[in-house]
Amino acid sequence: MKQVAQITAQQAAALVKTGDVLMAGGFGMTGNPVHLLNALAETDTRDLTYIGNNVGEPGLGGGRLLRNGQIRKAIGSFFTSNPEAVEAAQTGRMEVQLLPQGSLSEAIRAGGAGIGGFYTPTAYGTVIAKDSDTRIIDGREMVFVPALRANVAFIRAWRGDTAGNLVYRMTEQNFNKAMATAADIVVAEVEHIVPVGELDPNEIHTPGSYVDYLVQAHTTLEDLGSSASVEGSGKKVSESRMNMVRRALAELHPGDVANLGIGIPTLVADLITPEHGIILHTENGMLGVGPAPTDGGAMDYPVNAGKIPVTALPGSSYFDSADSFAMIRGGHIDVAIMGGLQVDEAANLANWAVPGKPLLGVGGAMDLASGAQRLIITMTHTSPDGTAKIVPSCTLPLTAIGAVDMVITELAVFTYPEGKLTLSELMPGVTLEEVQAKTTASFAVALG
Repeated sequence: MKQVAQITAQQAAALVKTGDVLMAGGFGMTGNPVHLLNALAETDTRDLTYIGNNVGEPGLGGGRLLRNGQIRKAIGSFFTSNPEAVEAAQTGRMEVQLLPQGSLSEAIRAGGAGIGGFYTPTAYGTVIAKDSDTRIIDGREMVFVPALRANVAFIRAWRGDTAGNLVYRMTEQNFNKAMATAADIVVAEVEHIVPVGELDPNEIHTPGSYVDYLVQAHTTLEDLGSSASVEGSGKKVSESRMNMVRRALAELHPGDVANLGIGIPTLVADLITPEHGIILHTENGMLGVGPAPTDGGAMDYPVNAGKIPVTALPGSSYFDSADSFAMIRGGHIDVAIMGGLQVDEAANLANWAVPGKPLLGVGGAMDLASGAQRLIITMTHTSPDGTAKIVPSCTLPLTAIGAVDMVITELAVFTYPEGKLTLSELMPGVTLEEVQAKTTASFAVALG
């Protein structure tokens, strides 16, 4: 059995050269090779192309590279969580290539498998795919996404043996597993390095043949940023929001696999009991999501797509981001409940681009909107300034075309029987006239 060299974080940083393409694992700061990235930030290496779901939080990991001006271009899914990334993109100091989260993870997996790229329905008809090759395959519109590879990949594992075999912990698989296959040089930052033979072969996630170097590094609470404690994950709760959430929960049935988006949809999880028999999916790599713990953080628990620590119910499972989005695109998610900025008469959804802000954070919205069997949107009926959000035609950048099945607001419930936007329910105390006054879209009325 080969032995993989164990080196220091500083020696690992020296493997990255100016102008290189660098992959960095992690979802937020969970499973992020923060020690390797911080060591790289101490070097003079510049003009990096950084591939990752995000660039870390300000001053942490990739965020430290960004602050130093070492990143020339970032390819990823969600950069808006780091205000310094937004500022760098707006001022032109960093070029950004935005990919839906599922397309990003699959592009990395394709790069590691020697595949040139793939066609996906995700993002068809949106601004993200405007320059892409498109085809109709089996009657469905598809967008071509080229594979991604790197000169160096920095990844994070929980356990590794001296042959380079790796085991990831809970939701720390995320992008690490695919990135381990998709670079010329792979360096694994590992919490516990053990002798060969101590890892059960059945539990190994990444075989040692992919790994070139090991670095011993211990995670601390400071390394986890906003996921360090559940206390930093406050939710916005009101009676109107809870009315929407209760109505959304009524659409879920025993045995359903459901994905809950960030914001109002997240509140659905607090109402689900074991008796409902609903299996919650989070796109960063978990089935069987339970309620938030009373205390603790990502050192103790998995995290959900909002980077909030959650508990794992009996029968839950963990997997990487590429497998997670394969579940979504493959139609294995029964219901997705998401927030919205606009929904229109043609069941189009716009929910990822906020007016007046740069297009820097699509996340998994496009994948879920086009891949789930049913799509339910929970949102306020109007914007804070009173502007209607149920409109004749979306004016904001689209998330998905013709994908919405139901819209739930604090005023009403809309559905699309035979493709026609239809008011099907009024919320308690709401009149038809009020809904009409606050909706610019044309709609039929079919109140029971």
